[in-house]
Amino acid sequence: MGRPDGKLEGKVALITGGARGQGAQEAELFAGEGAAVVITDVLDDEGKQTAASIGDRATYHHHDVTRETEWTSVVDAVLSEHGQLDVLVNNAGIVAISPLLMTTEEDYRRVIDVNQIGVFLGMKAVVPHMVDRETGSIVNISSVAGLMGSPGMIAYGASKWAVRGMTKAVALEVAQFGVRVNSIHPGIIDTPMLEEFERWGIMPAVMQRVPVGRKAEAVEVAQLALFLASDDSAYSTGSEFVVDGGMTAS
Repeated sequence: MGRPDGKLEGKVALITGGARGQGAQEAELFAGEGAAVVITDVLDDEGKQTAASIGDRATYHHHDVTRETEWTSVVDAVLSEHGQLDVLVNNAGIVAISPLLMTTEEDYRRVIDVNQIGVFLGMKAVVPHMVDRETGSIVNISSVAGLMGSPGMIAYGASKWAVRGMTKAVALEVAQFGVRVNSIHPGIIDTPMLEEFERWGIMPAVMQRVPVGRKAEAVEVAQLALFLASDDSAYSTGSEFVVDGGMTAS
């Protein structure tokens, strides 16, 4: 049950990639703060389990973020079920590690489709409703790879720099209508995405670049997303919020 005085009481939030990891933590935290949460993902079994574990404040919908028709269907479903949509967290993302000369065009496009095109389509799908209501918060999950160079991550880095730029562009377009758009830039977060780093055997080298000397828990990103989703951040838009243990401090 959500708290009656929760930071998101009366709000409806759509969280992509919400089946596990950061998205699941965001969904749980948002629901605990009073929001009705709609989780979407392509991992149907895990998504349904996550929604069930949260309780009656959460529902799950299958959703491929790379397809505009599915964005239309999901947003229509949210408005049909809840009558409003106050928060979008563009959390769905994939990572691929490979040097430039080992990266195929197919590999590159796959990452761009999910991480960049998915965010573009998400904002395009929800902005008309938010503008009509003159309220709304969009939280785009980028990465520290969208703030600095990341060798071996040309596709991922390109997609996350794009999320940073798109966030600023759309924030300027919709600010006059009461809609806010911000990006979060996580560093090394303890989620299934780190399996790719483990597979390449680069985790020890990566951790040497983290001044605080540890991975973050997914809830630490979720708490920042909660701040940006809530009215506590009413004067913040078009900005980058970094949660990286100091990786980008130097």
